[in-house]
Amino acid sequence: MTRAITATALFTLALTACGGGGKKAEDPAMAEASKIFSERCANCHGNSGAGDGPGAAALDPKPRSFTSPQWQASVDDAKIKKVIVEGGASVGLSEAMAPNPDLASKPDVVAALVLKIRRMQK
Repeated sequence: MTRAITATALFTLALTACGGGGKKAEDPAMAEASKIFSERCANCHGNSGAGDGPGAAALDPKPRSFTSPQWQASVDDAKIKKVIVEGGASVGLSEAMAPNPDLASKPDVVAALVLKIRRMQK
């Protein structure tokens, strides 16, 4: 019994020392995607992705709501990536959706942005 307790304690200590017991660090691509979303996307799409950011009032058509289950089901990740990098006009959407060509060389960040958008569905 004492051996089992000692082994468990040592395992827990080793796990904590290796980072397994503490808070997991955020993936660098996701951290960058979150920053980009806040700086570039939230003004129009809103912090929660509902298309209600402060800049949305002046836009026609209104920005996409990422919270719509119907929209989420209707679009694939490749199209979202294309819109992020090449802008709305690249897929026949509004030219007001600006391109982000600097992200073309950061596929991991674009994938993290897509994941962030997918998680906004209600």
